[in-house]
Amino acid sequence: MRVLVVENMAKTELGQVGTALREVKAEIEVRRAYAGDPVPDTPDGFDALVVLGGEQSALDDAAFPYLPQLAALMRRFGDSERSVLGICLGSQLLARAYGAKNLLGEAKEFGWHQVRVRAEGQSDPVLASVGESFPIFQWHGDTFTLPDEAVHLAENDVTRHQAFRVGRAAYGTQFHFEADTDLVEDWNRTFPQTINRLDPTWLAEYPAHARRHGEKANAAGLALARAWVATIRRDDASVPAPSNEVLEEAC
Repeated sequence: MRVLVVENMAKTELGQVGTALREVKAEIEVRRAYAGDPVPDTPDGFDALVVLGGEQSALDDAAFPYLPQLAALMRRFGDSERSVLGICLGSQLLARAYGAKNLLGEAKEFGWHQVRVRAEGQSDPVLASVGESFPIFQWHGDTFTLPDEAVHLAENDVTRHQAFRVGRAAYGTQFHFEADTDLVEDWNRTFPQTINRLDPTWLAEYPAHARRHGEKANAAGLALARAWVATIRRDDASVPAPSNEVLEEAC
């Protein structure tokens, strides 16, 4: 199984998605698009695509000119029935790819918040893994309208479109289910100034937040990660030919 991962910002690790991929011995090729790594034009050679979060908006083409190409790639993966996962910015790009409108600055959330699974989500192969509601980590200011062909899977009072699916297995989640407490604590250490602007009390009160929500959020995130990985179908055409490119094992 070969999975392409596109990073849009430093320190956006795979977290629990990496754990689930490691469990099935997936091979991962990481493209750090924000640092100049090229984004492929087609999904050829890969079974699935993960697009992670970032500080930019999904419309920030002037500063990040690869974004339109990345959105187009996500649609090509989805239209070919390969599994796609867009997290936070990745979900906004998936919505853009399928013709929805990106809404900048209209849904600000930070920290652990509750998400409700809609009736459609309770029968979905991925969202059904977490029951009717769950706490999960949020860090976003933007949102989007729902693509016409999308199935609306999850919501909360701040952000109506928390999760959706297009086609067989192209998923967008506005929430960071990859972020277990280890990754959140790494972000606390790496981005303290940004976090203080978002919530001046967060760092001091983090231990209490983690005690209240961390265990349940970790469990929900890993369940979602494993359920999404289970959607990946191995395509024999994805077996790589000899290449000089370096593959990274999931971590």
